[in-house]
Amino acid sequence: MSSLLVHVTCGPENPTKAALAFFVAAAAVEAGHQVHVFLAGDAVQLIREPTRTGLVGLGTGALQEHFDKVFAGGGRLYLSAGSCAARGISDADLQGVPHEKAGPPMLVRLVMECDHSIVY
Repeated sequence: MSSLLVHVTCGPENPTKAALAFFVAAAAVEAGHQVHVFLAGDAVQLIREPTRTGLVGLGTGALQEHFDKVFAGGGRLYLSAGSCAARGISDADLQGVPHEKAGPPMLVRLVMECDHSIVY
């Protein structure tokens, strides 16, 4: 199967779009594709437990449900280190969340290595 990068820059201010990103990522995992999700900008706020468990998009479902499917199916999560620092995302916010903090070089690498990419 092929690989997919889902690059997410929208955060809780746009719950439908944020949930849609993970909905599509979950569908790709369920279809057997290798999935990488890179959260940058306001999207890093989605990782906070109250946001992740409470966000529901209009017609796109619950973020937590999609999040669980992505990572249960082997999806990889990357968080922009700079975006986390700028928005006060702490290690406490990331407990229990499988992730890797990364910067623009990793994002560029994923864009170049993945077969396809989607930006939300």
